[in-house]
Amino acid sequence: MTTTNRLYLLKTTALSAALLAAAPVSASVISGQLTNAEGEPVAGAIVRLTDVGAGVSESVYTDARGRYVLETGLTGELRLRFRAHYFADREEQVSLAGDDATLTRNVGLTALTTDREISESLAASYHFNELPFDTEEDQPFTRDKFQLECLSCHQLGNPFTRTVRPAESWQQTVQRMHAYMGAVGITDKDRRRSEIFAEGFDGEPTEMRPEFPFDEALAHTKVYEYQLPSSGVPHDALVHSGNGLVYTVDQFADGMYVTDLAAGTTRFVPHPEQDMPLGGIFTVLGVPPAMNKVNVRHGPHSLAEGHDGKLYVTNSYSASIGVFNPETNTWEQKIPLPGNAPYPHTIRVDKDGIFWFSVVGTEQIGRLDPETQEITLITLPEPRPVAITPAVLTYGVAVSTLDGSIWYSRLWGNRIGRIDPETLEVTEIESPVFGPRRLRFAEDGVLWQAGYGHGQLARIDTKTMAIDVYDMPEFAPGARPGPYSLNVSPTTGDVWINETMTDHIYRFDPATEAFIAYPAPLRGTYTRDVSFTEEGWVCMSNNPIPVQALEEYTGVLMCLDPNYRP
Repeated sequence: MTTTNRLYLLKTTALSAALLAAAPVSASVISGQLTNAEGEPVAGAIVRLTDVGAGVSESVYTDARGRYVLETGLTGELRLRFRAHYFADREEQVSLAGDDATLTRNVGLTALTTDREISESLAASYHFNELPFDTEEDQPFTRDKFQLECLSCHQLGNPFTRTVRPAESWQQTVQRMHAYMGAVGITDKDRRRSEIFAEGFDGEPTEMRPEFPFDEALAHTKVYEYQLPSSGVPHDALVHSGNGLVYTVDQFADGMYVTDLAAGTTRFVPHPEQDMPLGGIFTVLGVPPAMNKVNVRHGPHSLAEGHDGKLYVTNSYSASIGVFNPETNTWEQKIPLPGNAPYPHTIRVDKDGIFWFSVVGTEQIGRLDPETQEITLITLPEPRPVAITPAVLTYGVAVSTLDGSIWYSRLWGNRIGRIDPETLEVTEIESPVFGPRRLRFAEDGVLWQAGYGHGQLARIDTKTMAIDVYDMPEFAPGARPGPYSLNVSPTTGDVWINETMTDHIYRFDPATEAFIAYPAPLRGTYTRDVSFTEEGWVCMSNNPIPVQALEEYTGVLMCLDPNYRP
């Protein structure tokens, strides 16, 4: 990749900030009703309008009476799609000239009738659930351990991954994946997992028939999607507090997308080489690069905004903290980690402007003072893996809003810990939920934590250590969601949860202890972190690995407006 700081201007949409923040002042309106063959309303259906050339989509949901209103600033020749669970998609081309144009589309949807049609319409979770997992808790291939280890980076059960293959073919893939986890020389387990895949992914339609709830909140939600062309893995997205732009790091494209929601543009800024070879620090160390990505130098993964307004990025492949300057749209010189510690993962910033980040390769937590650029690596208690991998994947990081202490999670070790920011003393406890991934503090000092293995949400009062655990919605028996990350709305206190297997985004109201599930517009949805705009939009990247596993084959920046037409 070139070392110059070129900016690639990618056309997205012509919406203004005013159009994005509220009902458009001057916009077209598409409205109507969706019904089934009996004329009954279809609630919770997705009505999606796409400018294919610009790579921009806007979606709304039908209400309890099947009605919808889509206010849009998109113009020209557009694609209009209607989608609902257990119904065939309807698509048509529409033309909008703008200038307050109105269009009415009342659509009758046709029910899917064959097992194959229904099966193909269902999310990865319901195909994954067909695998013949171990059933005894102490066995290595139970469903929760399978979800913990095999779904950490990508889905299993989508069309890309459920192809029919003999066990011998699966074993080649399994051995490679086990090696990524540090699990080598385990021939019997390689063989057993391969047999599970071959038996479960047999090409037959799934018999699962999930039941999807409808919540009236859907009728007051609009979803915006912005394609990120040349996507490798557009990993974490962050809304900048100063300029309102959305910054998305792409781990496998080695760069940063900068999306301006007001101007309707996205720029891609490649990370300069900065003397890092292809394969990154793995090449320097003489070992195969993570996930065998030999064409990646830096692998930007997670980002946090500093008190200076710059973005500090965990460069997973170059064992460094990248520095991106939003004022100049350029990457500054990276800050190397001591000892070439590979795969810095999740990064957060405390009230004093100090950065804290996890390091997967050495199972440590890092501390960065951006003024001196001094990095300290903190050794954690000895790993205690809960599955077949010897690693524990030191993962999420959160800064307490009460006392500034640093909390972390160990995904494959089922532990969470606390670090005193002054003494760096470490205390570690068992996780209240199986497979702790990312975690965040609310303004009231409550720690919220995603439990990936069992599809749970934990609430931890860190003053008293009182803990509440909530099961996320299960649409079919045993098909547990895979919550990856979460964030707490600064205005409502609601907890928004990323998820990887059910093609939904989840919202939890702590006051009512109720979940709302928002169907994603695209099948194959895999989201990894949440950031909020000043207007209350909920933004995240949608980025399965490989990105071709996502419907339409390109990663997107997705923002939900939960206050659309209140």
